[in-house]
Amino acid sequence: MKKKKYEHHLKQLAVELVELQRWLIHTGKRVIVLFEGRDAAGKGGAIKAISEYLDTRHYRIVALSKPNERERSQWYYQRYVEHLPAAGEIVLFDRSWYNRAGVEKVMNFCTKEEYRRFLAECPVFERGLVDDGILLFKYWLAVDQTEQEARFAERAGNPLKRFKISPVDIAARNKYREYGAARDAMIAATSTDYAPWHVVDFNDQPRGRLNLIRDLLDRLPDRKLAVKPLKLPRLKGDPGVEELADRSRWIKNVY
Repeated sequence: MKKKKYEHHLKQLAVELVELQRWLIHTGKRVIVLFEGRDAAGKGGAIKAISEYLDTRHYRIVALSKPNERERSQWYYQRYVEHLPAAGEIVLFDRSWYNRAGVEKVMNFCTKEEYRRFLAECPVFERGLVDDGILLFKYWLAVDQTEQEARFAERAGNPLKRFKISPVDIAARNKYREYGAARDAMIAATSTDYAPWHVVDFNDQPRGRLNLIRDLLDRLPDRKLAVKPLKLPRLKGDPGVEELADRSRWIKNVY
Protein backbone atom coordinates (compact mmCIF):
# COMPACT_ATOMS: atom_id res chain seq x y z
CA MET A 1 0.00 0.00 0.00
CA LYS A 2 1.29 3.44 -0.91
CA LYS A 3 2.18 5.60 2.08
CA LYS A 4 -0.21 8.37 1.03
CA LYS A 5 -3.13 5.95 0.75
CA TYR A 6 -2.28 4.37 4.10
CA GLU A 7 -2.13 7.74 5.83
CA HIS A 8 -5.46 8.75 4.26
CA HIS A 9 -7.21 5.65 5.63
CA LEU A 10 -5.48 5.99 9.00
CA LYS A 11 -6.68 9.59 9.38
CA GLN A 12 -10.25 8.47 8.71
CA LEU A 13 -9.95 5.74 11.35
CA ALA A 14 -8.33 8.21 13.76
CA VAL A 15 -11.50 10.33 13.69
CA GLU A 16 -13.48 7.27 14.79
CA LEU A 17 -10.92 6.45 17.47
CA VAL A 18 -11.25 9.95 18.89
CA GLU A 19 -15.04 9.51 18.85
CA LEU A 20 -14.56 6.21 20.66
CA GLN A 21 -12.49 7.89 23.35
CA ARG A 22 -15.11 10.62 23.82
CA TRP A 23 -17.75 7.90 24.17
CA LEU A 24 -15.65 6.07 26.78
CA ILE A 25 -15.18 9.27 28.79
CA HIS A 26 -18.89 10.10 28.52
CA THR A 27 -20.13 6.64 29.50
CA GLY A 28 -17.34 5.62 31.89
CA LYS A 29 -16.78 2.40 29.97
CA ARG A 30 -13.43 0.61 30.26
CA VAL A 31 -11.54 -1.05 27.39
CA ILE A 32 -8.55 -3.39 27.30
CA VAL A 33 -6.86 -4.34 24.03
CA LEU A 34 -4.21 -7.06 24.13
CA PHE A 35 -1.59 -7.20 21.38
CA GLU A 36 0.16 -10.54 21.12
CA GLY A 37 2.22 -12.09 18.36
CA ARG A 38 5.67 -13.17 17.34
CA ASP A 39 8.74 -10.99 17.77
CA ALA A 40 8.78 -8.21 15.14
CA ALA A 41 5.14 -8.84 14.25
CA GLY A 42 4.32 -5.13 14.57
CA LYS A 43 2.67 -4.77 17.97
CA GLY A 44 4.35 -1.47 18.81
CA GLY A 45 3.50 0.09 15.45
CA ALA A 46 -0.14 -0.93 15.75
CA ILE A 47 -0.37 0.59 19.23
CA LYS A 48 1.22 3.84 18.03
CA ALA A 49 -1.24 4.02 15.14
CA ILE A 50 -4.17 3.68 17.54
CA SER A 51 -2.91 6.11 20.16
CA GLU A 52 -1.46 8.88 17.96
CA TYR A 53 -4.46 11.24 18.21
CA LEU A 54 -5.94 10.11 21.52
CA ASP A 55 -6.05 12.28 24.63
CA THR A 56 -3.06 11.10 26.68
CA ARG A 57 -5.00 11.56 29.93
CA HIS A 58 -7.45 8.80 29.05
CA TYR A 59 -5.34 6.00 27.57
CA ARG A 60 -2.32 4.05 28.73
CA ILE A 61 0.19 1.79 27.00
CA VAL A 62 1.43 -1.07 29.16
CA ALA A 63 4.62 -2.87 28.13
CA LEU A 64 6.04 -4.64 31.17
CA SER A 65 9.60 -5.90 31.40
CA LYS A 66 10.39 -9.31 32.80
CA PRO A 67 9.24 -9.74 36.41
CA ASN A 68 11.70 -9.01 39.18
CA GLU A 69 12.32 -11.29 42.14
CA ARG A 70 9.48 -9.79 44.19
CA GLU A 71 7.00 -9.99 41.30
CA ARG A 72 7.89 -13.63 40.66
CA SER A 73 6.70 -14.41 44.18
CA GLN A 74 3.29 -12.78 43.60
CA TRP A 75 0.10 -14.19 42.17
CA TYR A 76 0.85 -14.39 38.45
CA TYR A 77 -1.79 -11.82 37.39
CA GLN A 78 -1.01 -9.37 40.19
CA ARG A 79 1.33 -7.05 38.30
CA TYR A 80 -1.14 -6.83 35.42
CA VAL A 81 -4.15 -6.08 37.62
CA GLU A 82 -2.68 -2.76 38.79
CA HIS A 83 -2.69 -1.57 35.15
CA LEU A 84 -6.36 -2.30 34.45
CA PRO A 85 -8.43 0.66 33.22
CA ALA A 86 -10.51 3.00 35.34
CA ALA A 87 -13.72 4.60 34.08
CA GLY A 88 -13.33 6.23 30.66
CA GLU A 89 -9.93 4.67 29.98
CA ILE A 90 -8.53 2.44 27.26
CA VAL A 91 -5.44 0.37 28.09
CA LEU A 92 -3.30 -1.07 25.29
CA PHE A 93 -1.15 -4.02 26.38
CA ASP A 94 2.02 -4.57 24.33
CA ARG A 95 2.19 -8.22 25.38
CA SER A 96 0.23 -9.25 28.43
CA TRP A 97 -0.42 -12.10 30.83
CA TYR A 98 -0.22 -14.33 27.76
CA ASN A 99 3.57 -14.24 28.07
CA ARG A 100 3.16 -17.42 30.07
CA ALA A 101 1.50 -19.20 27.17
CA GLY A 102 4.07 -17.92 24.66
CA VAL A 103 7.65 -16.99 25.41
CA GLU A 104 7.67 -18.52 28.92
CA LYS A 105 6.37 -21.84 27.60
CA VAL A 106 8.63 -22.02 24.54
CA MET A 107 11.79 -20.78 26.27
CA ASN A 108 11.18 -22.84 29.43
CA PHE A 109 10.92 -19.76 31.67
CA CYS A 110 8.06 -21.38 33.59
CA THR A 111 7.39 -24.89 34.83
CA LYS A 112 5.00 -27.27 33.12
CA GLU A 113 2.68 -27.00 36.11
CA GLU A 114 2.68 -23.18 35.93
CA TYR A 115 1.87 -23.39 32.24
CA ARG A 116 -0.99 -25.88 32.75
CA ARG A 117 -2.39 -23.79 35.59
CA PHE A 118 -2.31 -20.67 33.42
CA LEU A 119 -4.31 -22.28 30.62
CA ALA A 120 -6.91 -23.41 33.15
CA GLU A 121 -7.09 -20.17 35.15
CA CYS A 122 -6.87 -17.58 32.36
CA PRO A 123 -10.48 -17.97 31.11
CA VAL A 124 -11.65 -17.62 34.72
CA PHE A 125 -9.57 -14.47 35.22
CA GLU A 126 -10.90 -12.95 32.00
CA ARG A 127 -14.45 -13.94 32.89
CA GLY A 128 -14.06 -11.82 36.02
CA LEU A 129 -12.86 -8.83 33.98
CA VAL A 130 -15.74 -9.08 31.52
CA ASP A 131 -18.36 -9.66 34.22
CA ASP A 132 -17.14 -6.48 35.91
CA GLY A 133 -17.95 -4.56 32.72
CA ILE A 134 -14.53 -4.33 31.05
CA LEU A 135 -14.60 -4.59 27.25
CA LEU A 136 -11.75 -6.99 26.44
CA PHE A 137 -10.28 -7.51 22.97
CA LYS A 138 -7.44 -9.93 22.15
CA TYR A 139 -5.45 -9.76 18.90
CA TRP A 140 -2.75 -12.09 17.62
CA LEU A 141 -0.56 -10.44 14.96
CA ALA A 142 0.51 -13.12 12.48
CA VAL A 143 3.71 -12.93 10.43
CA ASP A 144 5.50 -15.54 8.30
CA GLN A 145 9.07 -16.45 9.21
CA THR A 146 10.54 -15.05 5.98
CA GLU A 147 9.01 -11.65 6.71
CA GLN A 148 10.00 -11.89 10.36
CA GLU A 149 13.62 -12.52 9.38
CA ALA A 150 13.56 -9.53 7.01
CA ARG A 151 12.40 -7.32 9.87
CA PHE A 152 15.08 -8.68 12.18
CA ALA A 153 17.71 -7.89 9.54
CA GLU A 154 16.34 -4.37 9.10
CA ARG A 155 16.41 -3.79 12.85
CA ALA A 156 19.93 -5.17 13.18
CA GLY A 157 21.16 -2.65 10.60
CA ASN A 158 19.24 0.33 11.94
CA PRO A 159 20.73 2.06 15.03
CA LEU A 160 17.27 3.46 15.86
CA LYS A 161 15.75 -0.01 16.01
CA ARG A 162 18.62 -2.23 17.14
CA PHE A 163 17.48 -1.98 20.77
CA LYS A 164 14.32 -3.90 19.80
CA ILE A 165 16.32 -7.11 19.34
CA SER A 166 16.87 -8.80 22.69
CA PRO A 167 18.93 -11.91 23.51
CA VAL A 168 15.63 -13.78 23.90
CA ASP A 169 14.58 -12.71 20.39
CA ILE A 170 17.81 -14.10 18.96
CA ALA A 171 17.47 -17.36 20.90
CA ALA A 172 13.84 -17.72 19.75
CA ARG A 173 14.56 -17.31 16.02
CA ASN A 174 14.92 -21.06 15.50
CA LYS A 175 11.73 -21.83 17.43
CA TYR A 176 9.22 -20.49 14.91
CA ARG A 177 7.24 -23.75 14.77
CA GLU A 178 7.35 -24.19 18.54
CA TYR A 179 5.83 -20.73 18.94
CA GLY A 180 3.15 -21.68 16.41
CA ALA A 181 2.26 -24.78 18.41
CA ALA A 182 2.15 -22.76 21.64
CA ARG A 183 -0.11 -20.19 19.96
CA ASP A 184 -2.52 -22.87 18.80
CA ALA A 185 -2.69 -24.41 22.28
CA MET A 186 -3.19 -20.97 23.81
CA ILE A 187 -6.05 -20.05 21.49
CA ALA A 188 -7.72 -23.45 21.94
CA ALA A 189 -7.66 -23.10 25.72
CA THR A 190 -8.40 -19.38 26.15
CA SER A 191 -10.62 -18.27 23.26
CA THR A 192 -14.09 -18.01 24.76
CA ASP A 193 -17.39 -16.52 23.68
CA TYR A 194 -16.85 -13.63 26.13
CA ALA A 195 -13.14 -13.10 25.27
CA PRO A 196 -12.39 -14.56 21.82
CA TRP A 197 -9.08 -14.34 19.98
CA HIS A 198 -8.84 -12.46 16.67
CA VAL A 199 -5.94 -13.12 14.27
CA VAL A 200 -4.66 -10.35 11.97
CA ASP A 201 -2.38 -10.83 8.96
CA PHE A 202 0.62 -8.57 9.65
CA ASN A 203 2.89 -9.61 6.80
CA ASP A 204 1.94 -6.22 5.37
CA GLN A 205 2.13 -3.99 8.43
CA PRO A 206 0.22 -0.92 7.12
CA ARG A 207 -2.69 -3.09 5.96
CA GLY A 208 -2.54 -5.05 9.19
CA ARG A 209 -2.83 -1.88 11.28
CA LEU A 210 -5.77 -0.59 9.27
CA ASN A 211 -7.59 -3.94 9.39
CA LEU A 212 -7.01 -4.31 13.13
CA ILE A 213 -8.30 -0.81 13.92
CA ARG A 214 -11.31 -1.29 11.64
CA ASP A 215 -12.13 -4.59 13.34
CA LEU A 216 -11.76 -3.10 16.82
CA LEU A 217 -14.06 -0.18 15.99
CA ASP A 218 -16.65 -2.50 14.43
CA ARG A 219 -16.79 -4.62 17.59
CA LEU A 220 -17.69 -1.66 19.80
CA PRO A 221 -21.21 -0.23 20.19
CA ASP A 222 -22.49 2.76 18.25
CA ARG A 223 -20.49 5.45 19.98
CA LYS A 224 -20.90 8.74 18.08
CA LEU A 225 -21.84 11.62 20.36
CA ALA A 226 -23.30 14.90 19.20
CA VAL A 227 -20.59 17.54 18.93
CA LYS A 228 -21.45 21.21 19.22
CA PRO A 229 -19.60 23.48 16.76
CA LEU A 230 -16.73 25.27 18.48
CA LYS A 231 -16.24 28.92 17.65
CA LEU A 232 -13.38 30.72 19.36
CA PRO A 233 -14.17 34.21 20.63
CA ARG A 234 -12.10 37.05 19.23
CA LEU A 235 -9.00 38.02 21.22
CA LYS A 236 -9.07 41.26 23.15
CA GLY A 237 -6.17 43.58 22.49
CA ASP A 238 -3.00 42.87 20.53
CA PRO A 239 -1.62 39.29 20.32
CA GLY A 240 0.96 38.51 22.98
CA VAL A 241 4.62 37.80 22.24
CA GLU A 242 6.99 35.57 24.22
CA GLU A 243 9.36 38.08 25.82
CA LEU A 244 11.83 37.29 28.58
CA ALA A 245 13.81 39.87 30.50
CA ASP A 246 16.81 37.55 30.44
CA ARG A 247 17.47 36.76 26.78
CA SER A 248 20.21 34.29 27.75
CA ARG A 249 17.51 31.77 28.67
CA TRP A 250 16.71 31.12 25.00
CA ILE A 251 18.42 28.10 23.51
CA LYS A 252 20.37 28.41 20.29
CA ASN A 253 18.39 28.10 17.05
CA VAL A 254 20.35 25.40 15.22
CA TYR A 255 17.65 24.46 12.68
